[in-house]
This record gives sequence, structure tokens and C-alpha cells, in this order.
Amino acid sequence: MNDASAFVQAVRGPVMLITLGALVAIDYAGIYGFWRTWPILIIMFGLLKLLERALAKPAPPYTGGPPGPYPGAHPGGSPPGGNVI
Repeated sequence: MNDASAFVQAVRGPVMLITLGALVAIDYAGIYGFWRTWPILIIMFGLLKLLERALAKPAPPYTGGPPGPYPGAHPGGSPPGGNVI
């Protein structure tokens, strides 16, 4: 996680609280009811998550090969005793 992504993650809570306060103030002023504006909270959360992921460093590429047999596996690949279930 780089500095910009960490910053967006750190300010997500305060931005959500400010948005909630603005929506409550709009409701109190009688402009729109809270029941009409609450989806803005979901939109703000989504935008902040999108911004956080856009600013994050990409994951390093996987350099390992395919997984090998489990530890203690038989050299032939099949368990001792054949394919008995």
C-alpha cells in the first residue's frame, strides 16, 4: 500500500461523516428528506473505494511454478495401495 492509497483509506471515515452531516442538514432545512438522499452515502463509499484501489500499487507478479505434490507424496504420484477408495 502506498502513501496515496493509505491517505484515501485514512480520510474515508471523516468524509463519510461529513457527507452524513450534510445530508442531515439538507433534511433539517427541508430541501430534501433524508429518505431521498441516503443513497449518496453508498455512492461516496464506492467512489472512495474505487479511488483507493486506483491509487494502490499493483500486486507483484507470481513467479512460482505450479504447486508440487503434497509433502511425503509417493514418487509415482499415486498413493500406496492403488486407487482404492
